[in-house]
Amino acid sequence: MGPPSLRVGVIGAGRVGAVLAAALRKAGHEVVAASGVSDASRERAEALLPAVPLLQPQEVAQRADLLLLTVPDDELAPLVAGLDFPGALGARIVVHTSGAQGLAVLSPVVEAGGVPLAIHPAMTFRGTDADLPRLSGCPFAVTAMPDHRMVADALVLDIGGEPFTLDEADRTQYHAALAHGSNHLVTLVAQAAELLRRIDVDDPGRLLRPLLEAALDNALERGDKALTGPVARGDAGTLTRHLAMLDALAADGVAGDIPPTYRALALATARRAGSRGALTPIQIDAVLGVLDPPGVAGPSDTTEPPAPGEPR
Repeated sequence: MGPPSLRVGVIGAGRVGAVLAAALRKAGHEVVAASGVSDASRERAEALLPAVPLLQPQEVAQRADLLLLTVPDDELAPLVAGLDFPGALGARIVVHTSGAQGLAVLSPVVEAGGVPLAIHPAMTFRGTDADLPRLSGCPFAVTAMPDHRMVADALVLDIGGEPFTLDEADRTQYHAALAHGSNHLVTLVAQAAELLRRIDVDDPGRLLRPLLEAALDNALERGDKALTGPVARGDAGTLTRHLAMLDALAADGVAGDIPPTYRALALATARRAGSRGALTPIQIDAVLGVLDPPGVAGPSDTTEPPAPGEPR
């Protein structure tokens, strides 16, 4: 963004806010205040933003030229509504980092004469200085008014990211895609690691890392063509054994969340494999018979299944 530097305030010194503020400080801006409620936020601010005072949100807003709102999605609207943006807000820039929301939530900023921006980094954060180099080249979804687009792009570039335009109407779908891909991946990996630990594999990551990295690379490059495993091969017998084992664990009070997850994702995998003709009608029937037997409530109850052999 270049000189003169901006006075930056951050409300919500969580994993995202503290890191972004630290990146802006590194770019030459002055972080003048932050707010954080939890002990973790306060410790994070002390580590990433040393000597920055921790104040109440309204005080942070009053001190800043550039105000970062980095609170959870559902807290954003109440926070904005509770801040008293003065009528002479002028050129003050207010930015939120919610992936699912756009500019509508910042309407009080517009009414006060400020510059509202919605930017969302497409990465996960640990909330440590290890995140700072990972911001380099990170895509940032930017929603801004046409007159403010250059300001938004410059801000993202100062952070180290690469801005791209995202329409207001598309933010929910964009965010759902990222959440489904990244958050649910964490759940899957944790479940797989749990199963391995239960058979005395001390370091599940050593087994899973090469498999998962290869699967991710193949999926990003080839999409559904990268599908492998018992579903994609039509191995109904293997699926039966998997589910019997998982159900037995659940019956013993162990890993009860894994069987429904396995069934739901295996069924989605079967449909994708079937849609590209990778399975014969006989294989599709066998796989669906294991994963979604007739008369059993399951993930497909709300969807009319296609006839055997037809795309799913």
